[in-house]
Amino acid sequence: MAVPGIFLFFVVLFLISIATSCCCSSLNSLTPYWNSSFKEQITGLANDPNTVNWMKRIRREIHENPELAFEEFETSAVIRRELDRLGVGYRWPVAGTGVVAAIGSGSKPFVALRADMDALPIQEMVEWEHKSKVDGKMHACGHDAHVAMLLGAAKILQEMQDELQGTVVLIFQPAEERGVGAKAMIQEGVLENVESIFGIHTVHGYPTGTVAARPGEFLAGCGGFRAKVSGKGGHAAIPQHSIDPILAVSTSVISLQNIVSREIDPLDSQVVSVAMIHGGTAFNVIPDAATIAGTFRAFSKKSFYALRERIEEVIKAQAAVHRCSAEIDFSGMEQPTVPPTVNDKRIYEHVRKVSMQIVGKENTKTSPSYMGSEDFAFYLDEVPGSFLLVGMRNERTGSVYPPHSPYFNIDEDVLPVGAAIHAAFAHSYLSNSAKNSHFP
Repeated sequence: MAVPGIFLFFVVLFLISIATSCCCSSLNSLTPYWNSSFKEQITGLANDPNTVNWMKRIRREIHENPELAFEEFETSAVIRRELDRLGVGYRWPVAGTGVVAAIGSGSKPFVALRADMDALPIQEMVEWEHKSKVDGKMHACGHDAHVAMLLGAAKILQEMQDELQGTVVLIFQPAEERGVGAKAMIQEGVLENVESIFGIHTVHGYPTGTVAARPGEFLAGCGGFRAKVSGKGGHAAIPQHSIDPILAVSTSVISLQNIVSREIDPLDSQVVSVAMIHGGTAFNVIPDAATIAGTFRAFSKKSFYALRERIEEVIKAQAAVHRCSAEIDFSGMEQPTVPPTVNDKRIYEHVRKVSMQIVGKENTKTSPSYMGSEDFAFYLDEVPGSFLLVGMRNERTGSVYPPHSPYFNIDEDVLPVGAAIHAAFAHSYLSNSAKNSHFP
């Protein structure tokens, strides 16, 4: 009896291990299917001189005609013109000026690629042939390059559409700089049926040909606040007849700094900064009200929303101590709330493997976390995805200045890199998704 019992035990154990292996393959495996011909096809199409020059022309045309958030009408027209020439179908307008295109079978699975397209209210100081033609407006954050790279990916994927085992959704999004464009696109259904999303941002911190990201918490959530503290005005020579809001906002500013320095784990990076104080119009008159405004940032959603709640508690409490009242606004258009950008670990790993194939293992880095924010986070709140930084630092071309600088410049050699990674991610994701769907 003992021997058959042991035999049966090992048979059951063996069957369980097989089932577990299959299940894990279905749930966790997104290893890209690569062979040398596939890699050569993607990189060959991306680096074709005609394609590279085409992407450069598009990027320069958009750069010369920068448009601010929800004003990207000409930029949208350029995108639609090129999609028409490629024979790619699209939906427009979406969220006012956005464009959503699709390439592939038209059926599941769906994977999305995103590019933002708005400019900034900055006067360009770079002297070159394709300098901004619009005073006070400039593409100083690389969105012109993002559009060109996604159109480059569209060209590659359109040439490979018979191989696509699903549908690639191309999202050309307005108003990233205002922190509201992604949310508006989502509200118009751009993520319908989409099971994963991928986005790129150019950065000057890594040389051209290098990419970087990290799993999990990547970019900080960003929120703004404006607080109006009301008291009772009067002559400054007889303060006992007034209720002083200046004193209340002053103690609020000091107390807000104590949140991070005395209440937060030093290993849980957070920021609270008061950047504006306004109160009164005369040196000898206590005003009826005073206003403070600032920003707060954190990497985890739990910390981010707890920090917001604590800011409100502190300001209201300090106002009450000084017999004042406080009204706090977290939702103004000047200070939109953008959640933390948190990369899905499984999709991040897929992006990392794709990137290693395109730029090499030595040029695929693990990025630190950054206090900067991105409204790509709204997509990641809805579906799994990953955000990638694509280096474009090149001293020779002057591509050394940070985003939002009037001297910001793009090394255009980054364009085929971004296009290839976009296309390779989408193609391999669909192939893996279709392959894994055969498992129970």
